This record gives sequence, structure tokens and C-alpha cells, in this order.
Amino acid sequence: QVQLVESGGDLVQPGGSLRLSCTASGSIFSLLTMAWYRQAPGKMRELVATISRKGSTNYADSVRGRFTISRNNAQDTVYLQMNSLKPEDTAVYYCNANSGSWGQGTQVTVSS
Repeated sequence: QVQLVESGGDLVQPGGSLRLSCTASGSIFSLLTMAWYRQAPGKMRELVATISRKGSTNYADSVRGRFTISRNNAQDTVYLQMNSLKPEDTAVYYCNANSGSWGQGTQVTVSS
């Protein structure tokens, strides 16, 4: 079972930037497709971005051009660089591995 730990969530003003990190335990990280999801209050969890084991990426339309997902297989870590943040990006962000593992979530709040 892969365990995931997210970090980097914070309160940021509109237009600001944050970088989320998700570190995985175990030796199979490089074989996994990784993803970031988010869940805003009163809404369903939604997919934000994915990155395959070979580095191919996909993004939700709402974040394309503003967010970048990347990974460092040597450090078993996946990142989400978030730029030009909007209030509607406010949510708990979760890391996911296609092994079925989820992190505990990290809160991102975009507000002035």
C-alpha cells in the first residue's frame, strides 16, 4: 500500500501562486500514474491534473495554462505548481495514485 502525504496548502491572495507537494512511501512510485484532485465545500471531488509514469500530463479545462503537474521519481514526489490563483480554486487538494491510495488533503484558500 502506497502512503501519500501532501503539503504546501496555504492562504493566498487572488493572482498569487502556490506549490503543492505529495511524497509517496514505497518503491513503486515511478510505476504509478499520479493525480491531483480537489474538493470545494458542498461540491464533488474533481480531477485537476494527472501525470503518467513517463511524464505525460493532462489538465482540467478550469486550470489548464495556470497549473503545472510534475514529478521527481528519484524523490518519490509529485508537485502541483499553481499560478494566477482564483477564489474558485479554493478547495482541499488531494494527491492520488492509481494504486488506489489517497493523501489526507491540504487546504488551499484563495482570498483577499
